[in-house]
Amino acid sequence: MSGRKPLIAGNWKMHKTIEEARELVSHLKRELSDLSEVDIVVCPSFTALENVGKLILGTNIKLGAQDVFYIKEGAFTGEVSPPQLKDCGCDYVIVGHSERRKYFQESNEMINKKIKASLEEGLNPILCVGETLEEREANQTIEVVTNQLEGGLSGIEENQLLKLTIAYEPVWAIGTGKTATPQQAEEVQKFIREWIEKKYSARSASSLRILYGGSVKPNNIKDLMREEDIDGALVGGASLDASSFIAIVKGAL
Repeated sequence: MSGRKPLIAGNWKMHKTIEEARELVSHLKRELSDLSEVDIVVCPSFTALENVGKLILGTNIKLGAQDVFYIKEGAFTGEVSPPQLKDCGCDYVIVGHSERRKYFQESNEMINKKIKASLEEGLNPILCVGETLEEREANQTIEVVTNQLEGGLSGIEENQLLKLTIAYEPVWAIGTGKTATPQQAEEVQKFIREWIEKKYSARSASSLRILYGGSVKPNNIKDLMREEDIDGALVGGASLDASSFIAIVKGAL
């Protein structure tokens, strides 16, 4: 992996009460506290952020949010701002997840605003990109991912890339049990790295971490991590079970 430190992030989506979240992260702390070779991030629902943040304070596990709004404060009922996330202890934030794009019609323009607002507040955005099954079958994968990269990173300076992570998540593999083969994932992730090199520089491309997301499990993480351009995973369903997530984190070594 050319010296890039692996990153494993768990996206809990709309799961876990506060007590369930505390129980899960307490288990992770016990089992993963001595691991320094992998960056570990958990992304609970907004309701559990503060509680989880307090539990992992000072540990090797970092806190992430699943979404963010791009304005600091105001009359935006139901939204959560970058300063509010920082106040809860967040270091990371997921931006542009395919579920946000699909169910809440988030555009590349909105996602770009969220990335800029997050960076301004000192948060590390994880930008999600990826194609649907229909787009893959129509051989539009590269076109779709290019469009998402160009839109999402519009106006982002090279020095800001240091705080950014990209997650390639083929939509057809999220929650379906289908996983892109390591070769399918690597093909797109290699393209992303080459795109970054052309847009910014070889130095930025070599340091940027690109994660794979989409039905990542303990039994496929090692094969995925063998690929040159896969630097970790954005884990969905398997992050809700402590033993599965622990196995994935250790499998990334």
